[in-house]
Amino acid sequence: MALKNNSTMLTAENHNLTSLNEELKEQRKNLTEIIETWNELNVSRAQWSIDQYCPKNNNVRSCKNCQDGWNYQLSSCYVYINAPPSGQTNWEGAQEICKTKNSDLTVVYDTTEKDYVKTQSPVRGDINGYWIGLRAVGGKWKWLDGSDLTNQAWIQQQPVDGQCVTSLKTREWTSVNCTERNAWICEKKALTV
Repeated sequence: MALKNNSTMLTAENHNLTSLNEELKEQRKNLTEIIETWNELNVSRAQWSIDQYCPKNNNVRSCKNCQDGWNYQLSSCYVYINAPPSGQTNWEGAQEICKTKNSDLTVVYDTTEKDYVKTQSPVRGDINGYWIGLRAVGGKWKWLDGSDLTNQAWIQQQPVDGQCVTSLKTREWTSVNCTERNAWICEKKALTV
């Protein structure tokens, strides 16, 4: 009787182990597919980066610090989105669009960069300003990266929550409601070649 019970238990355990083994095989297959897909995406992204920063011209690759349409300055790449009024957006919308370009609204760390951003901001009658990555949070001027504005002389207005900052060549930085529609400036690190 004990032998029969042991045999029944071993058969049941063998069946459970066989089921677990099949389940593990299926999980391994799924993980292998995920890894292969991930690797394909990584290769695709790497190729995209190579194509964007090192385009072929007459079958010869020539690498640049920035993608076409972006300006290289101070180890960063900048693009000024000179949208007509119908294409202008609020501060959050501008940041989201910058994110789709693997960038952020520009964050300015020193006077040299501030002067560059200001002088490069094209003046057009239908553009009131360019969003930069500075806004009022908790009664302080904060950059997108979480750092505080260190030079308070750069903007005369006091920080009021719901206010964001625009830059324009013809005037100093200005605090405006973050829901206003403006053009914007995206920035990302330049490729080091």
